[in-house]
Formats: sequence, C-alpha cells, structure tokens
Amino acid sequence: MKKFLAFSALTVTLGTAHAFCGFYVGKADAQLFNEASQVVVVRDGDKTVVSMLNDYKGELKEFAVVVPVPSVLQKGQINVGDKKTFDRLDAYSAPRLAEYYDPNPCDRARMEMMRKDVAMSTLPAPSAAPLPAKALGVTVEASYTIGEYDIVILSATQSDGLETWLKQSGYRIPANSAKALAPYIRQNMKFFVAKVNLAEQAKTGFQMLRPLQFAYESEKFMLPIRLGMVNANGPQDLIAYMLTKNGRVETSNYRTVKMPANMDLPVFLKQGDEFRNFYKGMFGEQAKKEGFRAVFTEYFWDMGWCDPCAADPLSTDELRKAGVFWVNNPNADASSPPPPGQGRIMPRPPMPGGGAQPVMLTRLHVRYTPETFPEDLMFQETKDSQNFQTRYVLRHPAKVEPNACPEAKPYLESVVKRQEQEAQQLATLTGGDINAIRGKLKLPPAPPQKPWWDGMWK
Repeated sequence: MKKFLAFSALTVTLGTAHAFCGFYVGKADAQLFNEASQVVVVRDGDKTVVSMLNDYKGELKEFAVVVPVPSVLQKGQINVGDKKTFDRLDAYSAPRLAEYYDPNPCDRARMEMMRKDVAMSTLPAPSAAPLPAKALGVTVEASYTIGEYDIVILSATQSDGLETWLKQSGYRIPANSAKALAPYIRQNMKFFVAKVNLAEQAKTGFQMLRPLQFAYESEKFMLPIRLGMVNANGPQDLIAYMLTKNGRVETSNYRTVKMPANMDLPVFLKQGDEFRNFYKGMFGEQAKKEGFRAVFTEYFWDMGWCDPCAADPLSTDELRKAGVFWVNNPNADASSPPPPGQGRIMPRPPMPGGGAQPVMLTRLHVRYTPETFPEDLMFQETKDSQNFQTRYVLRHPAKVEPNACPEAKPYLESVVKRQEQEAQQLATLTGGDINAIRGKLKLPPAPPQKPWWDGMWK
C-alpha cells in the first residue's frame, strides 16, 4: 500500500508508582489506537520545533513524507530524533487510573487521624521522458542527507506540476494529490520532502524509522493535517503533545473540549485490559457524540510535577531533545531561535541548582475525517494554567461485617449506592450495557422502568 504522510497524518504509504494522592495503577497510552499519529510541537512566540513520529510499516523504499513548511529550511534546522521522546511524553500524559481504599468505618481513631492529615496537607497543587523541474513550476531550494533520510526543500507554482515532479522523482504518493497540495501553494509555502536513504539506514542499525524534527519561524501556529487525508480509509487519530511556556493550548478554528474525567468507576476496571478497553470505547463514544468535529484535551500540566504520576516528568536533557529550546539555556532568551547544531538539536548544559521546568504540556487527541475537519488545525496558547488530567478513580470498599459497629451498616448501604452510581457512570460514558456492568459488580438487575406518566393523575 502506498501512503502519504503530512505533519500529523497517522498513516504513511510512500509498574505501579506512588503518587501524592492514592496510587496510580494503569494508563491508556497512544498504542491503544490503531494507526494513531503522534507529533510533538514546541512553540514560543513565532519559534516552532515539530517532531513527527513515523508509524510506517512496509518496505522502506516505499516510504515518503511531504510536509508544508513556511520557509526554506537550512540543514541545521533539521534533525533525526529519538522515539523515546514520544514514549516518555505519552507515558507522562496518558489517561490514568488511580485507586483508593476506604477506611474501616469502625476504626474511628484512624479516620480521625486521616482527616487531620488531609486538613494539614498543602501539596501544590517512465513512459514519456520526464519533464524538467522548471517546466513543472518546481524549484529545488535545498537538499540534504540527514541520518537515514534524503531530504529536499521544494517550492512550486502549480499543484499538478508538483505532483508530477514527485512521481517522476520516485516518491510514492497517491494519485490525485494535486488537490490537497494546491492550498499550500496558494499560501506560498515550501515543501519538506523526505524519503529513506537505504544505504544510510542500514548503517544506523535501527529497525524502525526514527522521528524527524525541524525548527522554523512562522506567525502561524498550526498543523497541516489535510495532506494526510489524501488516502485516508475512515477516521484517523492524531495525538499532539504541545509544549509551551505558560498556558494551555487549544484549537482556534475547531471546538476544544475536555474529556470526561475525575470520576469514580467500578473497581473491576483494574483487571487485565479492562481500563484500556474502557478508555478506547469511551473516546470513540465521545468523538461520535461530537460528530468527529472536536479536539479533545486529555492532559494539561506543569512539567515539573504530576499527581498521580503515570511516569516521571521529563528531565532537562529529555526536554532539550524534544526541541524545548528555552530550558536551562542561559545564552538564549525567548526571542532567540533554536540553536542550529549541524543538523542536530543539541541540548545545552543544565543550569546550576536545577529547579522546576518552565514548560507546560498540553495533550490533544483528535479523531477526524476529510468531511469533519476540512481545515488544517490552528492553535493558540491561552492564559489558562489550571491543571487537568483524564484521571479515573477506583474506590475499594472496606471489608467489614454489617454488625461490627453502629457505623458499619450505613457504610455498607452507602457502598451499594456508590457502586450503582459507578455502574451508571460507566454505561453513560461508553454506551455499554448497564445490566452487564451490574453483573460484574454483583449488583441486582435494575427493576423495570415504569412509563414516565404512570400514576401521574393518581
């Protein structure tokens, strides 16, 4: 199969840790979603660093990537990164499951002590001869070999000509790509085009393609997703990790909504793949409710800490490798561009004393189709700094006999009511069968519902 990757396109063809509150027990990472694209966008002012993770599966000679960029990129603005950066960001920001244990209602002294502890806690929160490029309106502005990639930077005056040039040059792109290329040509954008250099790739020793990174300046804070829809077969998923200095990132041309979060759910979600299946089903249900026309916020947090922690925050060195050019860099301020580094985004030495990282992470997740997302994603950094995470809570009831103490019976009755609410919550979020959920919780089936008008005039 031939694939065509653009920025955020997800398809290409060419342990348990202690937390401040409760215990983290599971997460739903990006690998949960088939063919999900992942992209890291670092942004401050008009300076942007983009990292693209290629999920390409197939013969490497068939791989090609075409990305619209605002200007001709110099070699020092392009880098071959490390997949570990994506793995770390995914693990840190993934939807997570936390569990808590009810205190024994008969242990009054322990409950009083816990209340005091909570009150005192203040944690921070080749048919015809090929036409020359000039005749096709295509100009090769620059060409480089970086790592295992052969890269050219193109400009073009006509979309048909650019499509023809790419095919004549051996790039495996879908037929009729000109329509998708045309809007970017009208905007005078350049095209970052990469394919695998098989000889160089063999030298690397890597079995998988490594991420591509590039740094540029532009007033536009955006991701061009339309090219990735050229050969789309159904809805696609994109997970974007947005790293900024101050506030939460949201889309400015589509609705941005927060995923349902911070609610109690049945304890059986801890078993096996129950939680991962729950989150996958819930995301699908929420995307469908929004008509596949919304971008979902899954996480927003200061990179200096977390609660509960699904993974440790990224270190200064890891952030620098992700392209965060301002962290612990005494020789550059917010207005200076990312350091060149001979084709590599190089980390600077850490500042003495360390300290909290001036980095905010917004995790956005979108499921889209050409019909529901006809425009590229435009973003803005807001002034919102309120932490948010897709966290779900399991509350284990205490093991106590009904007659163990006066407080036991009312407590057990409250547990049954709570479990019923948890079952209802789960059914609502996923569209699941409420009686099947009750069965897993060993709750009695719901009584038949009378018509709303029954008994109205009695």
